[in-house]
Amino acid sequence: MNDVEAFLKHQFLVAMPSLDDENFTHTVSLLCEHSDSGAIGLVINRPMDLLLVDMMEQMGLEHDRIDAGASVFWGGPVQPERGFVIHREPGGWESSMPLDDGLYVTTSRDVLRAIGKGDGPDEYVVVLGYAGWGAGQLESEILHNAWLNAPVDQQILFRTPPPQRWAAATKLLGVDVTQLSGQWSPAL
Repeated sequence: MNDVEAFLKHQFLVAMPSLDDENFTHTVSLLCEHSDSGAIGLVINRPMDLLLVDMMEQMGLEHDRIDAGASVFWGGPVQPERGFVIHREPGGWESSMPLDDGLYVTTSRDVLRAIGKGDGPDEYVVVLGYAGWGAGQLESEILHNAWLNAPVDQQILFRTPPPQRWAAATKLLGVDVTQLSGQWSPAL
């Protein structure tokens, strides 16, 4: 793994305004893995029409302690039936992967069961599906001005309303990305 790949792991991927893929227009993704084999990210700013209480009810899980308005997020187009919970606090869940700065991604049902009972992490985002890139694909898309990366900001992840997450993540970059073009032009 080279230095660029190590640097991109556990970053936000911020879609550039010029990105014309309807799946990823104005998205912010939490990049969970990045290696020579490819990358995996979870989109964190696209709430679905599915409420978390409804999903929990369909799964037969207790959901009395969940905010009735909490949404499930579209995490990406790959395996849309697969669930991920991004959260703080390790909790000892069956299938958790630690990220940087005390963040975890858990894929086992036990974390949902604990959330429904009020015993789970206080701050979490539930997503279905993920974004995946093959070997070299993400690097190529970055070189073609589709994405910029920024450090993860847990305030944006857990407390910023979803419609404002893209704008908030662009501010982490220190530039006004709405003024950037997907085209490079030489200085005159």
